[in-house]
Amino acid sequence: MPVKLSLASLDDLPRAVDRPRYSRDALTGGILHIGTGNFHRGHQAIYMDRLFNAGHDRDWAIVGAGVRAADGTMREALRTQDWLTTVVEQEAGSSHARVTGSMIDFVPPDDRAALLARMMDPAIRIVSMTVTEGGYFINPGTGEFNPDDPEILRDAANPRAPSTAFGLIGLALSRRRAAGMPAFTVMSCDNIPHNGVVARNAVAGLARLHDGDLARWIEDNATFPNAMVDRIVPATTDRERQILAEDFGITDNWPVFCEDYIQWVISGEFVQGRPALEEAGVQFVDDVTPFEFMKIRILNGGHATIAYPARLLDVHFVHEAMEHPLIGAFLAKVEHDEIIPTVLPVPNVEIPDYFRLIQRRFANPKIGDTNVRLAFDGSSRQPKFILPPIRDQLAAGRSVTGLALESALWCRHCAGASESGRPIEANDPIWPRLNEQARAAKESPQVWLAMADIYGEVGRDPRFAEPFSTWLQAIWRDGTEATIEVYLRSA
Repeated sequence: MPVKLSLASLDDLPRAVDRPRYSRDALTGGILHIGTGNFHRGHQAIYMDRLFNAGHDRDWAIVGAGVRAADGTMREALRTQDWLTTVVEQEAGSSHARVTGSMIDFVPPDDRAALLARMMDPAIRIVSMTVTEGGYFINPGTGEFNPDDPEILRDAANPRAPSTAFGLIGLALSRRRAAGMPAFTVMSCDNIPHNGVVARNAVAGLARLHDGDLARWIEDNATFPNAMVDRIVPATTDRERQILAEDFGITDNWPVFCEDYIQWVISGEFVQGRPALEEAGVQFVDDVTPFEFMKIRILNGGHATIAYPARLLDVHFVHEAMEHPLIGAFLAKVEHDEIIPTVLPVPNVEIPDYFRLIQRRFANPKIGDTNVRLAFDGSSRQPKFILPPIRDQLAAGRSVTGLALESALWCRHCAGASESGRPIEANDPIWPRLNEQARAAKESPQVWLAMADIYGEVGRDPRFAEPFSTWLQAIWRDGTEATIEVYLRSA
């Protein structure tokens, strides 16, 4: 029978499963993390587990937190196993399981007073977050913080009873200032260019709506390092739970399955110090920008490039999309012709080698990543992963034909059905609007590009709008495969 994961059962786990080499009683909280989903537990928590296993900085353990009702489900799943998580790292020919113990508590999501109390604890010196690309209240058309978002306006009107992560962080910093306490570092762990700047704009921007002095104090006293984070971590399903039980002899309520590859690059200051993450493999650099461009454009942009044709062709897994000759070739041509030319030089990295690494990672059959996941939240991801290289290509006078086709495939996907007629379920916070616009764009492609909050000036540029229209009409008329074939034959 599989062993039910808990502190009491660690010694009963199969010998091949790694487990913490430190006593949980020796850990004290130093980081409060908002958003303890799979990516956090397969990334930041791994680095901290490595650090603790090496005997370093055991006063920097993680206290979990959340601001959504759904976070309560995660908390309950982890509570019954003493906040432990099994992480299974998978490559084509091997799988390895480890139990991590770097999280020592989890604040109930419905207890705002408890969350604020934890952020007021002097031991908490970093508040980190993984709240997804769409969670930062950014205007997609401008890339700037959106002070007119209804949730932001609600928090600005109720600064002592906020509901967003940024309102709660701002309130905690306000109380620290009033108590004469130092500010903490706010560390974003999301896939957003200059995520520290974006987080600062959200925290201080919200504060500025109701207290300008507080906003200035936050900007002067809190620190917001920028970071590039990278690991492919799919969602957990019963498939993963069954594999864990059958192959590793463990019952875990919410295990994390991921690839073996992992990277974290950070630049910026930490106002109250930080754990020695470099001892666990984190890179600290003067400027994270080149690393961000490389990862976000080549990997995340690559994910978007394969997700939509795969969904239209009923291809479920990412590795299956890479095996499809047209989708794999489409990815390679778009990357080489239009994405990689916009990437900055990266110290000690050959960009063509990096892209080949990305291709191998996408083709990994073991992790079971899905195109459904990659296609999620396009209204937030397209402006961050696809629109920036389009702008750079246009500014340089270069072609955007392939990226226009990628955008047309996203539009066709949002019409709500694959080419076989299989329904494509709602997968975006603004899905009803996208679905309506995509259906209208079948007859009038410019309707889609008229969404200025997403496309901005790019949608009005004929160098992009004209190939987009041509490709969208071709997809509806001839189908995805035939349209991609035409693109692949182009110069």
